[in-house]
Amino acid sequence: MSSIPAAPLAAQDTESMDSRAMLELAAEAFRAGNFELAADIYECQLRDSGEHGAPQELLLKRADALACGGRLCDAFEVYQQASRLERLRPGQLDSLIECLIGSIRSKEGLASPMCVQEPGAFEAFTCRICFGFLYEPVTLPCGHSFCRKCLDRERTPVCCRHCGDSAKLADIQSYRVNVILSNLLSKWFPAQQRAVRLRQEGNALYAEKRVEGAWEKYSEAVQLAPRDHVLFSNRSQINSSLGNFEEALSDAEMACRLQPLWLKGRLRKAQVLATLRKTEEALTEYLFCIALDPESKLAKSEAQKLLSDLFAPVPDNVQERIPNCISLLSGRMRLKGNALNTLSLNGRPSTPRLCKESMKSNNSIAQQEKSKSTLSVCPRKATDATTQRFPCSEDKGNSKDFSKTCHPTVIDRRCLLKRKHSSEDEDKAENIEELCKHVKSEAVLKETSAPWCSVVRDLIDAGDLECSLCMRLFYEPVTTPCGHTFCLKCLERCLDHNAKCALCKEELSEYLAQRQYSKTVLMEDLIANYLPEELVERRKIYEEEMAELSNLNINVPIFVCTMAFPTVPCPLHIFEPCYRLMVRRCIETGTKQFGMCISDSVKGFADYGCMLEIRNVEFFADGRSVVDTIGKRRFKVLQHSQRDGYNTADIEYLEDKKVEGEEVAELLSLHDTVYDQALTWINSLKSEQKERILGHFGPMPQKEPEPQVSPNGPSWCWWLLAVLPLEGRAQLPFLALTSLRDRLTGIRRVLLFMSHNRSR
Repeated sequence: MSSIPAAPLAAQDTESMDSRAMLELAAEAFRAGNFELAADIYECQLRDSGEHGAPQELLLKRADALACGGRLCDAFEVYQQASRLERLRPGQLDSLIECLIGSIRSKEGLASPMCVQEPGAFEAFTCRICFGFLYEPVTLPCGHSFCRKCLDRERTPVCCRHCGDSAKLADIQSYRVNVILSNLLSKWFPAQQRAVRLRQEGNALYAEKRVEGAWEKYSEAVQLAPRDHVLFSNRSQINSSLGNFEEALSDAEMACRLQPLWLKGRLRKAQVLATLRKTEEALTEYLFCIALDPESKLAKSEAQKLLSDLFAPVPDNVQERIPNCISLLSGRMRLKGNALNTLSLNGRPSTPRLCKESMKSNNSIAQQEKSKSTLSVCPRKATDATTQRFPCSEDKGNSKDFSKTCHPTVIDRRCLLKRKHSSEDEDKAENIEELCKHVKSEAVLKETSAPWCSVVRDLIDAGDLECSLCMRLFYEPVTTPCGHTFCLKCLERCLDHNAKCALCKEELSEYLAQRQYSKTVLMEDLIANYLPEELVERRKIYEEEMAELSNLNINVPIFVCTMAFPTVPCPLHIFEPCYRLMVRRCIETGTKQFGMCISDSVKGFADYGCMLEIRNVEFFADGRSVVDTIGKRRFKVLQHSQRDGYNTADIEYLEDKKVEGEEVAELLSLHDTVYDQALTWINSLKSEQKERILGHFGPMPQKEPEPQVSPNGPSWCWWLLAVLPLEGRAQLPFLALTSLRDRLTGIRRVLLFMSHNRSR
């Protein structure tokens, strides 16, 4: 038995180890973004493979590195070399697709995926779900409006396509059509509303496989609304199912012109192009779709298939060619049409000539294919085989069915060949013809994209946008789930009294509990755009009302309840409708202040009180609230009055009169003495009583070295008056005093009286 020499084995092992190390280095360079280094290493490894042949996996890695490094032409050559060894699977082209869509995003100015285009053709009247004209609008809690049918198809919880807010009410399907908006759209745009109804009728016919009838409905709708991209997109689907692929492409292109960044329109165009075997144009459209929405599985799978077909080997008698990366990455070329440049296998431009026999053969084949696939423009002449069901309406959104039916099972390799030109004159003629087509299409686009949605001035009536509660122009309009719209302040006042709609009496308890009163955005925009003068006047009235409510000297809101003192907390439980309104107004005006007085059998409330400042409000589902307040300034009532069910007053504020000279020392001595007496009384209380006091009012404030610094006097005096077991009538005189000396003397008498009673 002969033994194998050890040296050659060691050499082979060493060579294998070096190769693995280089491949690991290349992979690390690729992950680090150093694509040039990775491509060079893979190239060296491919050369070293020599007689064993280049493995496909290594070729694909080098091609991926070249593509990620921006050398797409070189990458295409390597991909094609890999394809000669074995047909590329769609999943092997993921890196190439990512590079292509990244370049498209950059060239098209798409900063991020799902770059949503602002409504163009329909301006403010566009539904952001279907991108069609708003029909039967329903307003979500966030204030944005969508078509009712679009919301019916949305998953729950509904996520707003404008602001991304998730609707807090789970039963969003119970929301009703916005009455005001629906009436306005019917009045301002009757033709467009009729077109949408025809679209829905066409969808119903299509679902019943009555494709010709659906085509007629859509054609009538297009006549009424020639700028509605949804109509063109859906009619493109219908034309495809009827076999009218040229007409289908024309409709899809018009839909893309009207809404360039609409994903569904782009998908429709790509599908028709693939059916017409315009492979590179179809691939470019699919790549653009992925750039718009990376989650589009249909676009990604179709792009992978088309790329795989483009790189697949062709018969020996046909010249092989490489896809033009420039045309794939040019969004503008995609719209204008492009004559593909050929690239030789080494990446240099070439101008191959085709013999006349080959050209004649190709022309005859094209004629045969055209005669087989092209039908009459009139849909009634379509064969039964073409009237299969394709969900054309935007209500279904299932473009996959179209792809399965209309795409050829096997792509004809002759259609993947590079276009040949016999002479420069032929090139120039084609370019001139293409330019003429482009100019014509631009003219059509200019005509169809004119601002048609401006409302006829004679139809605008401020009375159509009036609140049914205040009978004035809507100010901060809010729409309830039942579809009725009110001014925000009017709605809140209504819900203060009853958790039902003022018009239809629909229960709004859940809506009240959420307290998400967002303004109806579209209605605000309509008022601002079409009733600017009326809005200025309405805003002026509102601002005057707010200025009047903000005045803390005249018509100051008064809460008639209990005694309140400066610096002392005063928590309140609000449940009466009039006080709900009062507290809300204090918050809206920004003052966050109102007066507190005890009741008076003659005047309604006492002549002296204390201003309270709102620190926090906790609302409950039934409309009640707990308001955390603290005492601020004392006041004297000059005039008693009422407003919207609660008491108001004209007031003047009180301040302590300061003493000077020898009286200061006497005041300080009295201050220290009374403070010590107060501490003695507090410490004499039972532990249970002391805990209740501390829990409600907090600890007793420290003695102040300068008792005259505050215009209300020392804080501990007011704290002590609040905790002393005195009735409101006995506490009220202390609030009215403007002499700290007199107040301290009165407190001293009360403490002596209580100490005397306790000793007895």
